[in-house]
Amino acid sequence: MIVLRDVRAGIRLVCALIMLGCLQPAVAADPGGNREQAQRQQVQPLNNAPIWRDVRGGDNPSQTTQVRGVETSVLIQSEGEIWRQLRNGPITIYGGWFLVLAFLGGLLFYLWKGPIKLKGPKTGRLIERFTPYERILHWTTAISFVILAVSGIVLLFGKYVLLPVFGYTLFSWLAILSKTLHNFVGPLFVVCTLLMIVTFIGNNLPRAHDWVWLRKFGGMISGEHVPAGKVNAGQKLWFWGAVLGLGLAVGITGLVLDFPNFLQGRETMQQANVIHAIAAVLYMGISLGHIYLGTIGMEGAYDAMRHGYVDETWAKEHHEYWYNEVKGQGRIAGGAPSAAHASAMKEGWKL
Repeated sequence: MIVLRDVRAGIRLVCALIMLGCLQPAVAADPGGNREQAQRQQVQPLNNAPIWRDVRGGDNPSQTTQVRGVETSVLIQSEGEIWRQLRNGPITIYGGWFLVLAFLGGLLFYLWKGPIKLKGPKTGRLIERFTPYERILHWTTAISFVILAVSGIVLLFGKYVLLPVFGYTLFSWLAILSKTLHNFVGPLFVVCTLLMIVTFIGNNLPRAHDWVWLRKFGGMISGEHVPAGKVNAGQKLWFWGAVLGLGLAVGITGLVLDFPNFLQGRETMQQANVIHAIAAVLYMGISLGHIYLGTIGMEGAYDAMRHGYVDETWAKEHHEYWYNEVKGQGRIAGGAPSAAHASAMKEGWKL
């Protein structure tokens, strides 16, 4: 065992001497730097800081490589340490607290106000709100979003929260699974986001009555009835800010990270990763409000996207301008679902 350790120590010494020998031409090209280094060695032996500054700089004329490509002449990239500190510092810390506070905010609002109930009785007359294509597109986007959100949380916060609990082996498998799902589901989410934008942009154009809805916050605090079109102002903010704005941000940067073979260098990848993480955390935090109102926060909202139809009373109380438009077109009776579908919805709604 002693001989083996001596052999290993000898190999390390030889490697160190070879590395120093390879670096000497870079110093020889600068006689002044060579003299400075020689003087430094007298007072600070083995201090090769000037040599490593040249290596980190990446623009030393004596630093060459036979490999041709983006950043191939950069042996040590200082920006990598800056990226690591940003990712493991402010993004992780503030991003984590943002998600926690967003969840607690929704929970406190639910405990304070409870779900938004219908004030009038249901009539049993149903109006088609979403077509089958719109519902399939929405649920495909939603499911892929949830997969990306959960896997992204594991990758960003897992080593701080899950690793101490699961241990290295189990967390390793979980991280590998999360990374694989994230990489393969990401492009699907990008396609769905583009289809969502094209499909729903028409109904999300601003209208004059949207300002009234925003000023009164849709009556969710006061309980006041505030008329709205098919899409209220809050849903429009979700569409333009989250689906279009943050969706495109995470989508474009995600593709840059997912396909690192299109001549993007390390600096581009680091910048894309920072933007991707910030946009994704904001998207997840804002989505909690959207998910809340679409499930337990508003009576009948989940059924609208699940079955595609809403009760006449629901349409009148939450989207009165759209209800009047549909009623004027005579689409309440003509747009009714089949008897079996209507029966299933009534049973689910406990009519």
